[in-house]
Amino acid sequence: MALTRGADQKARVLVASNRGPVSYTVGEDGSLTAKRGGGGLVSGLSAIGPDADALWVCSALSDGDREAVRRGEGEPGTRMLDVPADVHADAYNGIANSVLWFVHHMLYQTPLEPVFDAEFRRQWASYETYNRAFAEALAEEAAPGAAVLVQDYHLTLVPGMLRDLRPDLRISHFSHTPWAPPEYFRMLPRDIAGQVLRGMLGADRLGFLTRRWADAFTACCEQFAGGTGGTRIGVHGLGADGEFLRERAHRPDVADRMAGLREEIGAGRRTIVRVDRTELSKNIVRGLLAYEQLLVDHPEWHERVVHVAFAYPSRQDLAVYRDYTAEVQRTAERINERFGTPGWTPVVLHVKDDFARSLAAYRLADVALVNPIRDGMNLVAKEMPVLSEEGCVLVLSQEAGAFEELGEDALAVNPYDVVETARALHQALTMPAGERAERAKRLAAAATALPPAQWFLDQLNALTAQSS
Repeated sequence: MALTRGADQKARVLVASNRGPVSYTVGEDGSLTAKRGGGGLVSGLSAIGPDADALWVCSALSDGDREAVRRGEGEPGTRMLDVPADVHADAYNGIANSVLWFVHHMLYQTPLEPVFDAEFRRQWASYETYNRAFAEALAEEAAPGAAVLVQDYHLTLVPGMLRDLRPDLRISHFSHTPWAPPEYFRMLPRDIAGQVLRGMLGADRLGFLTRRWADAFTACCEQFAGGTGGTRIGVHGLGADGEFLRERAHRPDVADRMAGLREEIGAGRRTIVRVDRTELSKNIVRGLLAYEQLLVDHPEWHERVVHVAFAYPSRQDLAVYRDYTAEVQRTAERINERFGTPGWTPVVLHVKDDFARSLAAYRLADVALVNPIRDGMNLVAKEMPVLSEEGCVLVLSQEAGAFEELGEDALAVNPYDVVETARALHQALTMPAGERAERAKRLAAAATALPPAQWFLDQLNALTAQSS
């Protein structure tokens, strides 16, 4: 991504997100090394071209990032905000990931949590400070009438704050998560719930991954904010980048990982594949329990199927996530102890992140298991049918955002129903090859209908067209 702007040049297109397109590490000799990220925003900003006067405003997340800010050596087209580490920790872990994420994914064990006490209020003040830092930076950097695309639950207050500072700007916000229905959203303290909605409604346009999440937001506004006012609501279902995936999945490192996986799986065996972070909403433990139920109900699959489960640790600075990761490992070990034989390991579990190995597993998948409790979209559900060489059957939770687009050709499951999921796995494993191939073909077409660059450009065009 080559975005170049002069030192005094104001940006005409701005993106704001917690995580930016690049991260830095400091070498032993004090040198800075930049590592580029991927995803829809990076693809989208690249697609608008180097002459668009674009700027990405993000947080300095690491010591390397903060050092780059202090030295003034950041990438052109990117402005990192050196928010104090304690403020960022409160805003990011204390509020965004431990409150807003839990509300929108409906994850609370309500007899014990949440508890909105004085500590919550202290952390909320940091969330306000964090959002204000973004609003002020965007106001400073934006050209008159510029388009500003704010991203996700970390920055729900930015649109309203920025509107107060710069009424001339065209502002959008996109939610990459689900949105809670009113009966769950009202769990938030009344003043905080109102603040979140008013912050969002400072935008000209709000985007969501599915109609279901957009409708939930609208319903919250009607109940708690008197409606959406003049804010427009749009739906943009982020798709898989099929062209990139197919090219990347056929590089030599992926071929090496495929050879290693084939050895772990064993010759002639079918594969049930999942690739997820150990995020609470991904429902990995119940997926393992469903596989165990399959082996109980259908002993004919013993020695003939392997569950390839990649569960990459997520948010390990939060105790509940560390505990969940440990439970995933315990459950996999117990299944292997119960059913394993000298020549067959029923669950092949990997917890170290390895993108090439994930792509290798995609290619080897006979069945894709995607059973989240609740998910804004779930790109794994879209990526695996694109790469599966034999055409995989998708077992898909009805609570995944991707279900809206893929449900017709997937096997739908209630994510809490382990018995139903086990039956779906058996149905998937026994599906005739012709039906499996036809379903996979349709899934792949739907999955790549709105690739990341076009997904971003559609939002930008809708915002600028609305305001022109």
